[in-house]
Amino acid sequence: MNQGSPPRAERTATGRAAVNRLLLFFALVYVVEGVGQISGLIAQPLSFYLKHVYGWSALQVTAFLAIFNFPWIIKPIYGVFSDLVPVFGYRRKTYLIAANIVATGAYIWSTQLAAPGELVWALQLTAYGMAISSTVCGAVLVENGQRLGESGRFVNQQWLWFNAAAMASAIVGGQLVQWLPPATALHAAAAIVATAPAAVLLGTLFLIPEERTRIDAHALRRTVGGLAAALKKRELWIVGLFLFLYYFSPGLATPLYYTMTDSLKFPQGFIGILGSIASAGWIAGALLYHPLFERMSAKRLLNLSIALGTATTAAYLLLFNEATAAILSFCSGFSAMLATVATVTLAADYCPRRSEGFSFAVMMSLINLATASSDIAGSFLFDHLFNNRLAPLILVSAAFTAFAFVLVPLLRLGDKPQGEPIGAMPAGGPETGHIVRGVVD
Repeated sequence: MNQGSPPRAERTATGRAAVNRLLLFFALVYVVEGVGQISGLIAQPLSFYLKHVYGWSALQVTAFLAIFNFPWIIKPIYGVFSDLVPVFGYRRKTYLIAANIVATGAYIWSTQLAAPGELVWALQLTAYGMAISSTVCGAVLVENGQRLGESGRFVNQQWLWFNAAAMASAIVGGQLVQWLPPATALHAAAAIVATAPAAVLLGTLFLIPEERTRIDAHALRRTVGGLAAALKKRELWIVGLFLFLYYFSPGLATPLYYTMTDSLKFPQGFIGILGSIASAGWIAGALLYHPLFERMSAKRLLNLSIALGTATTAAYLLLFNEATAAILSFCSGFSAMLATVATVTLAADYCPRRSEGFSFAVMMSLINLATASSDIAGSFLFDHLFNNRLAPLILVSAAFTAFAFVLVPLLRLGDKPQGEPIGAMPAGGPETGHIVRGVVD
């Protein structure tokens, strides 16, 4: 079969309609995530508030923000419940509705708080709501992506709209900080974000193709068997280890913010615009994915993403004014988009049936753990080893990214196309036979 031919599901009107509904659903969910995560609209107002009102250092701000990564690190717990325990007859819909209601309420609560010790509890609830919603959305992606042969397209859709929302969020967040007092900017951001989850509620009700189910002994045994099989799969552990090491490189985010604020004296509004420019780079990568990258093998796309990630990280050595900051932000966003599609699609392809929520959540949790650890490591090196100098941190981070080249051969991907479920491959694995695109029932 020609690998460039479309999956069978797309050749029917029913298949196209199912794909289009899911594309709309993923767009809605990830618009909300782009606005509603701690890294979204509230990110710059929160960092500015902690820096200027409480005088916190880069490491202190990063450590505070790292607390909100914990709900994302324990995503497998939500995945297990979603896989095993239907609520009101649904394994996905009920969890999505409840999670977004919690996130809305917690952001409304945040508008009334000022002390970091109080804010941490309300913002932690928003993180739990967003993490549960993301986990269940991931299970929907894997289930339907494997069934329709469209995992790569679904991942690309998610991150396209996540970054469209992030671009708008960065501009709005920067303007709030530019024109309002720190506490007012923070509370205004929380109030705006609180309105976003309504879109997910509507999308969940009308766009997810899920039949009602109930807990019964046979279905429970099958799902528990799926979980046990997932834990025994050597390939799954290898992919998980690769993802952790791929994403663990000392982070630049908070040190870069401090450098732009304190050393380069960039206005806060412009720093917000830089965030939107980075999101524009993500969007450009998403729009170019179909014509340029979708037909690449998984291995080739991974190697390309590593090369671009190393180059764009090292290029931050050239940062010295607003023009270079804008160019670097766009390039960084573009390379990050390719890295995300390459790695998240890889994770989805290796998830076993009947444990989609758990397996995909494990993969995403490893990425979140690596990202949180790398952010703390980067801020620690910036504060305590490099004496607030960005250049040494850039070199270390680029070297860690380049190290991922060494890890790619461990995956033994051969010529595996993106979005090809591992269960559809010949028994010997990706390198022992010709890969055939198809529908996994």
